[in-house]
Amino acid sequence: MKVSRFSANVGQAINKVNQYAIDKKHIVGSVVMVAKEGQIIYQQASGYADKEQKSTMQVDSQFLLSSVTKPIVSAAALCLAEKGLLKLDSPVTNYLPYFTPKLENGQQPVITLHHLLTHSAGLKYRFCEPHGEGIYNTLQISDGFDQIATDLDENLHRLSKAPLLFAPGTNWCYSLALDVLGGVLTAVTQQPLEEIIKTTITIPLNMANTGFTIPDNNQLVTHYYNALPEPLPMPSPYFMQLDESWNNGIVSYDPKRIFNPKAYHSGGAGMVGTAPDFMQFLLSLTSINNDLSSNKLMDTMAKCYISSEYGTKGPGWGFGYGGAVLDDPILAQTPQSKGTIQWGGVYGHNWFYDPQQELAVVILTNTAIEGMLGRYPVKIRDAIYHCLA
Repeated sequence: MKVSRFSANVGQAINKVNQYAIDKKHIVGSVVMVAKEGQIIYQQASGYADKEQKSTMQVDSQFLLSSVTKPIVSAAALCLAEKGLLKLDSPVTNYLPYFTPKLENGQQPVITLHHLLTHSAGLKYRFCEPHGEGIYNTLQISDGFDQIATDLDENLHRLSKAPLLFAPGTNWCYSLALDVLGGVLTAVTQQPLEEIIKTTITIPLNMANTGFTIPDNNQLVTHYYNALPEPLPMPSPYFMQLDESWNNGIVSYDPKRIFNPKAYHSGGAGMVGTAPDFMQFLLSLTSINNDLSSNKLMDTMAKCYISSEYGTKGPGWGFGYGGAVLDDPILAQTPQSKGTIQWGGVYGHNWFYDPQQELAVVILTNTAIEGMLGRYPVKIRDAIYHCLA
């Protein structure tokens, strides 16, 4: 199918999904972008950035990115590794001598940067603890997007006191590993993480609306949480009770954290940004001799380092650097191609890149948790692939 025909079809299909989701009050607002063969073929803002103020969503509206931060920080680590400033198979203690978490039996295993990038270090998130009860909660370890205001070194010292879930490299658990990686990058360069990301990622790619602080042209959306009969504005803080599939954990949000100078810059969840900026970033990863690297970084990031037997995003999904990697589309029940890399953000985001189709999709919403795990991103995905059929 020609790109021009696909572009026309996919625009109509996504518009219908957007309108349905807003009419049914599944989401408040969103920005969706689609690129095919390196060219943006669809970008559309829908709904409200702030429903109470009747402020409509704009394509360049800014969102709290939460875990959409992770691929950006992962790519920065790869860029520094290319320059010889760090090695991915090196122990974390080479850079952070104090970061020495132990196993339950008291042994202190070696954690490498590769373990951090793939979430196979034996760490976890505080929201993984059922009913908010556990050692992470006792130690007051910040998940990087909550109301706990502490500096990075203090948070990593607290994290180092918590026992590892498993020996590094023997299992998988979504975790604060990228926050630790942020500490490594800071130690290696002797620069704040914000400056590292500027010099390695956002300035080269002209991502002027993405960073760890709100840009001068503040266009931050109001974030909402799903409720009946319609989503409600998210207070600071806000505690979301998760179901059994999330171990009955509690996600602790603080939409005002971005304005708190005492809150550290989280390498796993701390950035603010826009859909056009993130699409620019995604596309840069897919080409050789891009503005970030002489290599095609997507080839490194979208490898299935963690076996799909761990079901990182569900059956059929393993894990790479920055996101889950699709190993078995049939088992995963998805139209996406094998090798697709995908992840999201707990404030209500979803993105993926399908290398076989040369298809990049960015979905940023201001509605948690529908925009990440609800019907909406699945319907966007299915509408796009239906147009490819």
